[in-house]
Amino acid sequence: MAHSKALLVLENFIAGKFVPCSSYIDSYNPSTGDVYCRVPDSGKEEVEAAVKAAKAAFPIWSSKSPLERSQILNKLADLIEHDLEAFAQAESKDQGKTITFARTTDIPRAVYNFRFFASSILHHTTECTEMASMGFMHYTSRAPVGVAGLISPWNLPLYLLTWKIAPAIACGNTVVAKPSEMTSVTAWMMCKLLEKAGVPHGVVNVVFGRGAKVGEALVCHPDVPLISFTGSTLTAQRITEKSAPHCKRLSLELGGKNPAIIFDDADLAQCIPTTLRSSFANQVRSYVKKAQAEGARVLCGEGVDSLALPTGNQKGYFMLPTVIAEVKDESCCMQEEIFGPVTCVVAFDTEEEVIERANNVKYGLAATVWSSNVGRVHRVAQRLQSGLVWTNCWLVRDLNLPFGGMKASGIGREGAKDSYEFFTEVKTITIKH
Repeated sequence: MAHSKALLVLENFIAGKFVPCSSYIDSYNPSTGDVYCRVPDSGKEEVEAAVKAAKAAFPIWSSKSPLERSQILNKLADLIEHDLEAFAQAESKDQGKTITFARTTDIPRAVYNFRFFASSILHHTTECTEMASMGFMHYTSRAPVGVAGLISPWNLPLYLLTWKIAPAIACGNTVVAKPSEMTSVTAWMMCKLLEKAGVPHGVVNVVFGRGAKVGEALVCHPDVPLISFTGSTLTAQRITEKSAPHCKRLSLELGGKNPAIIFDDADLAQCIPTTLRSSFANQVRSYVKKAQAEGARVLCGEGVDSLALPTGNQKGYFMLPTVIAEVKDESCCMQEEIFGPVTCVVAFDTEEEVIERANNVKYGLAATVWSSNVGRVHRVAQRLQSGLVWTNCWLVRDLNLPFGGMKASGIGREGAKDSYEFFTEVKTITIKH
């Protein structure tokens, strides 16, 4: 770890070593608004070195058995879990989420990502068919693809980075990862544990920096055959354009505008607390002003209530939880993803009406439905254009099942089977006997 004026200075992790960069980006503590960390402002040169290292490590890593790779993933999970409190404190300081959320959700899920894929890689099967009368047998085999380019977002830094790294390396690929330049610290901390876990040099490489430089260099690199990206729909469009000449395999998990549909027979004692958590979990003032200009009414929060902060936090990025009512369906607040503690509340009269309005957005990531009517729950869930629908609950995940969205919320799915298929190539072999 390097220091400059008491600032934390990160370094890229390439071929098993921390490598300094010639220029850096300031990273801010969201609770104070002060610079506390410097992140490498990497570019094409660093990406080239990382891809070279990953490519060199691929033959040995891909030749290891699933059991050998599984044992290493489990060891890495153990090491992160051992340092869970340090990771939670760092995630909270770097990203701005509460320490409790980082401690109980983000870091435990990062640990579980490695353990889950360490187990699932041992239990996949292949297909086999026989044309007995003709003397033929067919079977499939799967093999790792090569160097995987992984680009993760700022909102769930280690949680989503490990959701990509774990299946990629479990399947035998090597990786070049680019975390968000705004939330890079826990990725850097994880790199310090890789050698102790037994991960060979070059299997996991992490290059820090901006999307326009590092991300683009990774997407355009001819030796990176697949890209897994979580982020904005606009960035995904550019990734698609830039990767097209190379026919790269893409997994794109994008934005969402997730409706929470509450029917009049919902259990409000369960529904309201959960809906509050789902609405205000993220950490945008312009949307509130736009909504007011469009005729909406702010019931509480931004522009209505005052926020008193301690002296040390007055430059921090704080905003009151805000509830907006009387919002038109075509309003930007109803149509666009707001990464802030802002929720819109609108009434509806019929089941048919609410389904049509919920589907009237370009996104289709997730939705929640609250009702005690089992038939209604099934009907509405089937008709909502969302990749995930939670009914009478929220954010309950079985990692065996697909995660991903419809429409502008992405391409492809992630999960045990889906990630395995994405990070491997299938081959059909025919034997005459």
